[in-house]
Amino acid sequence: MWRAKISAYCLLPTHYHMLIQTPEANLSRCMRHLNGVYTQRFNRYHHCDGQLFRGRYKSIMLDADSYLLELLRYIHRNPLRAGLVDKVDTYRWSSHRGYVSESKEWSWLNKDFALSMLSEDRRQSQRLYRQFVEMEDPDEITQILEGKKLPSVLGDKRFIDWVKGKFYTQKTHEEVPESRVLAPSRERIKTIVCQAYSVGREDLLVSRRGVDNEPRKVAIYLIRLLRGDALVEIAREFKISKYSSVSSIIERVKRQIGSDRKLQKRVKEIETQILKSQEQT
Repeated sequence: MWRAKISAYCLLPTHYHMLIQTPEANLSRCMRHLNGVYTQRFNRYHHCDGQLFRGRYKSIMLDADSYLLELLRYIHRNPLRAGLVDKVDTYRWSSHRGYVSESKEWSWLNKDFALSMLSEDRRQSQRLYRQFVEMEDPDEITQILEGKKLPSVLGDKRFIDWVKGKFYTQKTHEEVPESRVLAPSRERIKTIVCQAYSVGREDLLVSRRGVDNEPRKVAIYLIRLLRGDALVEIAREFKISKYSSVSSIIERVKRQIGSDRKLQKRVKEIETQILKSQEQT
């Protein structure tokens, strides 16, 4: 029905982790269905009512080549870190047993690709998997996944740049949460604005009463438009004492774009160039 492929899971007393592949790019629908049906059955069984899960699920887009095995191990070692068991093998509520079993009851588990990364020989891959899971998680992984703010994308620079270029323009899509991290950097925006106007970076900081600094205004406007940065952050970036002044600049550029076709065309060309450069990184 959903064509989702589950590669790992671990149920814990307060939450659960799942490694899932969604070829149809329908993660939100899958999670809504899964959590909704489970909540209904849980409430019916325990004679409860109302919400079971607090807030929206947290998701990370994963670079399989760099982090698939690390995340697989992290998920299956969760009960150990939580002090629920002394050995991974003794925990019933995870997919670990599916990776070391040939039983048909685990045929639904999408484990072949992960095991093939260890060895092409099935028995050898299962043996290597056991050894791999017995090793502790590296500090890098635990710091990332147990931090207060999870990353939206986990992978090397090449992968992250590819995601930024491919998905930033879909930032309003429900399947691309926290897309601000995919936005072009302030430095990229300022660089392209400077190139378009043939000015130096320092010119973007110049503000003189009665003197129009179009490149500065356009850079401020595009940073707000493409990144959604807070007015306070933009004020700090451009050495502006009051964030209300940033709001005034942005509103003034909007009005000018509406009445000045040349400015409208120029700003659109700069915006297009910024997004194009984002795709090429």
